[in-house]
Amino acid sequence: MTTDASGPASLAALRAARLAAHGLDDGFASPADAMARLVCVQAQDLGAAKWVLGARVRGSTEASIDQAIDDRTLLRSWPMRGTLHFVEPSMLRPILRLTSARLLQRAAKTHRDEGIDDDMHAAARTVAVRELEGGRSASRDELQAAWARAGVVTTGQRGYHLIWRLANEGLLCGGPVDTRSRQRFALLDEWSPRRPDEPSDDDEILGRLVVGYVRGHGPVTARDFAWWAGLTLAQARTAFAVAGEALVPFGDERFVASAAPTPIAASQKGTRHVLAAFDEYFLGYGDRTAFCSTDDALRVVPGRNGMFLPLLVADGEVVGTWRRSRERRGETSIEAGPFSGDVDLAEFRSAFERWAVFHGTTLGDLSVAR
Repeated sequence: MTTDASGPASLAALRAARLAAHGLDDGFASPADAMARLVCVQAQDLGAAKWVLGARVRGSTEASIDQAIDDRTLLRSWPMRGTLHFVEPSMLRPILRLTSARLLQRAAKTHRDEGIDDDMHAAARTVAVRELEGGRSASRDELQAAWARAGVVTTGQRGYHLIWRLANEGLLCGGPVDTRSRQRFALLDEWSPRRPDEPSDDDEILGRLVVGYVRGHGPVTARDFAWWAGLTLAQARTAFAVAGEALVPFGDERFVASAAPTPIAASQKGTRHVLAAFDEYFLGYGDRTAFCSTDDALRVVPGRNGMFLPLLVADGEVVGTWRRSRERRGETSIEAGPFSGDVDLAEFRSAFERWAVFHGTTLGDLSVAR
C-alpha cells in the first residue's frame, strides 16, 4: 500500500484535491467540460480512453463519447510523449508547436531504419491530402492501400510511422469513429479548423498548458508537468513563471490552480472508483508515490511492458487492478486483483455497475483473481 513522506493528514488532502481536479469526486456535465478541465487525456487504447472520460462525466455512455468525437468536441492525435491523446481542440496545434520538433527528432533514427526518407514522406503526404481533402476520411487500412497504389511501400511499421509523422506535422488527426476501438483519419484543418482563440506565442502556450494541466491534475510539481507534457524541465519552469498567480503553492513544491475545485468534505468520503487502463489519474504524474507505492505500481504495469492495467481506487489510493471477461448472455463479469486483504471488493460494486451501464452491459460476477 502507499507510503509517502508527507503525513497522513496531508496525504489525504493531496488525494482529495487530485480527485476533485480530475472531476472524480463529483463529475462533469459533458465531455466538453471534462476536456476543458483536463486539456489532454492519454488515449492510445480508444476503448479504454472512452471510459477515462466516462468515469468523469455524469450519466455518460460509450455512445455519448463517440458522439463527442464525431462532433469534434475533442480531437485525438499524438501531441505529447509520442502517444495518442484526446485533446481539447483549441490546444492541439499549440501543443504540437511546442512538442513536434523534438518528437520528430527523436523518431528520426526509427524513420531512417524504416526507410522513410524525404521523398517517401513527400509522396505519402501528397497522397494523404488527395485521399482526404473535401471532408473525406479513411481508415488506416484504406490510407495504407492508397499509399501502396501510389508506390509508397507500407510494410512492417512503416505505414504507422508515416501516419504518426503526418499527424505530428499537423496534417492528419483522428476523425469519425469507425469501430468500437478505431477511428478514421481526416485532415486536421478540415476536421477542426483553426480557432481564433488558439495561442500562438510559445510562452503563452506554455502558460495556458500548465494552467490547464494543474487545474485538471493538481497538486503537482514542475517535474510532473515536464514529464506529462514531454517538455524539458527548463520549459516547465518557464511555464510556471508565465502562469504566475494562476497557480498557488500547495506544499512540498506542489501547486494547484488558483481556481481549483474544492474537494468534497472528509465526511462525504469513502469514494470508490474503477478506472480505465492508462487512466490520467495514474499516468498524469512523473511521481506516483502519493497514491501508489513503488511496489504496487509494478503490479499496475506487470513486466514493465508498457501495458497499464485498469485500476481500483479507494479514497484516492490505487489499491488494486481489474480485468473484464467476455460478455456472455448480456452480462460481463469482473476479476479483481486487490493489492492487500484489506480491500473489500463489495465496496466497488456500484462503481462497476456504473461502468457496465456505460458499456451497455450488465454486471455479472465480481470476484478476486486466483
